[in-house]
Amino acid sequence: MINKGPLAGIRVLDLSAYIAAPYGCTLLADQGAEVIKVEPPSGDNLRTYPSTLKAEGRAFLGVNRGKSSIVLDLKVPAGLEVLMKLISGADVIVHNFRPGVAERLGIGYEALKVVNERLIYCAVSGYGETGPLSKNAGYDQVLQTLTGICTFQGSKDKPKIVYGSVVDYYAAALLAGGVSSALFERERTGVGQYVGISLMRSALAMQSARFIWAADEPRDVYRDMRSGGITGLYETLNGSLYISANTAHFWTALCNLIELPELSSNPRYTTVRLRAEHADELIPKVTKALQKHTAAEWEKIFSDQVPCAVALDIEDMFEHPQVLAEKMVETFSHPSVGSYRGLSRAIKFGHTDQAAVRAAPSFGENSDEILTSLGYGQEQISSLRKVGAVS
Repeated sequence: MINKGPLAGIRVLDLSAYIAAPYGCTLLADQGAEVIKVEPPSGDNLRTYPSTLKAEGRAFLGVNRGKSSIVLDLKVPAGLEVLMKLISGADVIVHNFRPGVAERLGIGYEALKVVNERLIYCAVSGYGETGPLSKNAGYDQVLQTLTGICTFQGSKDKPKIVYGSVVDYYAAALLAGGVSSALFERERTGVGQYVGISLMRSALAMQSARFIWAADEPRDVYRDMRSGGITGLYETLNGSLYISANTAHFWTALCNLIELPELSSNPRYTTVRLRAEHADELIPKVTKALQKHTAAEWEKIFSDQVPCAVALDIEDMFEHPQVLAEKMVETFSHPSVGSYRGLSRAIKFGHTDQAAVRAAPSFGENSDEILTSLGYGQEQISSLRKVGAVS
């Protein structure tokens, strides 16, 4: 398949596992890069994560669309040699090895920039490159807990995890942005560079609106970014509805449509801050008014006058008219899973052609094809398999 998109012609080697780094590479694939997933003989851990799909992990399919797959044992000299051939012609390498592992394998940044001075070398870590925790393994929910996300979601007494790997996915976006910027600079200088992404930086960047401490503030100042007041989830006659009515325009429209126009004209409630201060007065009135209709009915009544949404399941998104209108669902064909539907791509470009999105690869699906492109003959490929360098 000929790749199209702004990053067409860019080759990315994805040596990573789990979510953050692999999905960052998927975002590069969405933009036209050729992404080769280099897996160890044990495979990416997401392949064997709990899943109701028997043939492949559901998470692996969702995180790794649009890639090719080759299986290399980098502890076998011949396997490392194959990787080095790939690196010599690659534009980007991405990994999330524990600190020190890449160096022990002989593929640390200092070693590889000698092999390919144009290489963009991206390492994803839990805590960054320096400091007392830099050598520790880091995972999404570990960093959520460390950086205050869990106490923010719940409370100091009862912290709560935010499910959905939000730190990982934000780190993936930072990866795609950082690598793209490094590629842009390489066009000016002709030289590659190191790009560092950490889950800690991701977790704190996500909280930029709260991660502010003025010189004269006490420790326990309220740092909540939520607008308060009437914005939030409400139970209706049937179903839950989220309402966001922070601006004067939306606040007035909400009051009129729930037949409480006197609220919008009351000087006690004219701003978001005032509505937050008087939430105990407002919320019972709004809740009672919303009991007149179901969540779906209110969504139609509010239409584009009040930002709102019925609380749905993820399964509802496969047939949602807005999702379909945006062509966000793709039907994929997979060698072992068969046909499945999933996200097509996350980025839209106005005039750049984009190739059709491919399914996540099966384990080692493209090993022979990739080896052949590197100049290996069938006898050599068979020899590599015999010594366990390639699967």
